[in-house]
Amino acid sequence: MVVAATGGVAAIKTPAVLRRLREAGMGVRAAATEDAYRFVTRLSLAVAAGSEPFDRSAWFTADGQVRHLEWAAWADALVVAPATADAISSAASGRADDVVSALVISGIPKVLWLPAMNTAMWSHPAVRRNVERLEADGHTLLGPVIGPLAARGEGAGLGRMVEPDAVPAAVEALFQERDFEGRKVLVSAGPTREYLDPVRFLSNPSSGKMGYAVAEAARARGASVTLVSGPSALDVPVGVERIRVESAGQMLGALIGPFADADLLVMTAAVADWRAAEVATEKIAKFDERQALELVRTPDILMALAEYRRDQVVVGFSMETDKGVERAAEKARRKRLDFVCLNYPATEDSAFGGDFNRVTVVTSNGEVEELPRLRKRELADSILDRVLPRLRPIQS
Repeated sequence: MVVAATGGVAAIKTPAVLRRLREAGMGVRAAATEDAYRFVTRLSLAVAAGSEPFDRSAWFTADGQVRHLEWAAWADALVVAPATADAISSAASGRADDVVSALVISGIPKVLWLPAMNTAMWSHPAVRRNVERLEADGHTLLGPVIGPLAARGEGAGLGRMVEPDAVPAAVEALFQERDFEGRKVLVSAGPTREYLDPVRFLSNPSSGKMGYAVAEAARARGASVTLVSGPSALDVPVGVERIRVESAGQMLGALIGPFADADLLVMTAAVADWRAAEVATEKIAKFDERQALELVRTPDILMALAEYRRDQVVVGFSMETDKGVERAAEKARRKRLDFVCLNYPATEDSAFGGDFNRVTVVTSNGEVEELPRLRKRELADSILDRVLPRLRPIQS
């Protein structure tokens, strides 16, 4: 694919976009407008892409070919990062007076825009009209997001370009079938915390990566996604609504409302099973070599949601260290789950916080399917593939 930089401050991120796409195994070339070189050098783009960029100095190849037509025939996608208001306007009006607008109208099958501009510019009616025209032409926009903006004194606002880490998944989504279009998907993720006193809590090492991957995959396949997340350092996937919680009780409260309208709930959260019978209002002091702590059960979220169950598909996760299949099947039966994704957190393939996971799909009647070791994003799509035939028909 071609990654094209235009003349905005966010062009300093374009080399990182190129690197992330290469790390994801994608072939890339770089292009740049003359204004882009005010913020990023030709050499940095060449190093990040692994080849010389296409710019105004190289409209034609050595054998006389028109470069933007040659590159358009080669590429399966164009990523404009950053996409300024001027670049969006040029493409929307069909101009071809710079390398990026020329590439846009030269037949590249997929175009992904990463807007970056001042909040006032992004919200201006002229920009909104141009964006609508690009979307009508089949182009896709990723962002912008709320964050610090470049101009002095602006602070944070809507107009910041998405971070480079979000781009590979967005590119993959361009070619993914949107078979969850019109669906509402609810995902829980991350750990929960049950406080003992103002500074100590019971929890676990869950990073939330599995749940965030499911949310990202469902959104890429066209679903409207709500992610209820315990404490996690992960960025919310673009286009996903995130509700932050801490305790199991808060997670249950946040899930009840969206669950009523959901087509699918994927419960990946590692919920703490126990909480203190009484939470101390002051830090508990050390006073003996041993100290007793009385614990009580936290709410069983899936059991509590069962009374709100209509015909939603519900997928649970189960971490076991012994008798995994037997316990997972029993959990699926008792909690009326369509299936359980079983893994063993003590093994390297399923370790907390990793980028890979290996699960066994277990149904309530004991059917077992062992999935290979996969990246969590790949595993998320495998789970959604198994959910799809179970979903209720969309009501017209």
